[in-house]
Amino acid sequence: MKTDVPPLRLLFWETTAGCNLECVHCRRLDVSRELMQTDLSREQACRMIDDLARFARCILVFSGGEPLMRPDLFELAARARRAGLMIALASNGTMIDQAMARRIADTGFQRVSISLDGADADTHDGFRRLPGSFQRALDGLHNLRESGVSTQVNCTIARHNAHQLAPVLELAESVGADAMHYFLLVPVGCGEQIADDQMLDAPQVERRLLEIQRLDQATELQVKATCAPHYHRIIRQEAKTRGTPVPKRQKHPHAAMDAVTRGCLAGTAVCFVSHEGDVFPCGYLPVSAGNVTKQSLADIWATSDVFVRLRDPDRLTGKCGGCEFRRVCGGCRARAFYQFGDFLAEEPFCEYTPSRTKRIDSA
Repeated sequence: MKTDVPPLRLLFWETTAGCNLECVHCRRLDVSRELMQTDLSREQACRMIDDLARFARCILVFSGGEPLMRPDLFELAARARRAGLMIALASNGTMIDQAMARRIADTGFQRVSISLDGADADTHDGFRRLPGSFQRALDGLHNLRESGVSTQVNCTIARHNAHQLAPVLELAESVGADAMHYFLLVPVGCGEQIADDQMLDAPQVERRLLEIQRLDQATELQVKATCAPHYHRIIRQEAKTRGTPVPKRQKHPHAAMDAVTRGCLAGTAVCFVSHEGDVFPCGYLPVSAGNVTKQSLADIWATSDVFVRLRDPDRLTGKCGGCEFRRVCGGCRARAFYQFGDFLAEEPFCEYTPSRTKRIDSA
């Protein structure tokens, strides 16, 4: 079994569980309109940032909740920058007026992602449970662009907006975004409560990923399908059909932000630190690998049994275990956990039937 510790490339930190929205698909069930008393303290956050900088040169994504609700956010972000980390911000955009956009730029955030869960106000506001949030998100994107900050549009794909993939991309282009990331809904937190109503089935997922692949060919924006590891199988299948190499070069100069790697990165290149300090493989897989208030982040990343198991594709079971694409896809470990209670089980929303005779995963 391979025992090498891979480099940590992206760490998502839930700076607070507090948020000014109550989105129907949130990863949390206990979202508060105020800061949480159990959020990491300033001192605890500083220790985590310093520890991270000692062993990794990764991108630290300040997320939430709504991270802009945390009063010491910019102090902590500046500390991360001084320590040599790249920093990014994941926001709903509704709090980013012109002054906030300038402060984000001055602090050195290299990218801000803002969610648009529909191409129009009715679709987005209904999902976000706040009338006017669509326009406020667009205003936030505009203010960031005016301040020279690279922006990324995130869109969670579910049944309510599955027909709007192209219009959302057009909207991202119109506001001057640099990247478009489509997220497949993961049934965790509030997302579990709406799974039966909003989850696409496996054939629908396949069709949407094929559509994203076609959209990617027709835009200058950097396009990613996130929480959709089977997209990396589709990229290789389409390249084989066309007789072209698998794409590796990015279209946008923010190479570190836009790198194409493999499918599920949970515990192999990515991890998530909750507002209480628990370390998870990703924000959607609620299996703790440790806690930064009790153990160093470096030790958790290197030695956690959860991460060790996720890093060995030969441990996968079901059809993922026998799939020729398992090293470039790996299946969504969070959806496997949701469906089977086992994060090494097969991806339940993948239509592909593996063939042991093909070795396209080495392409």
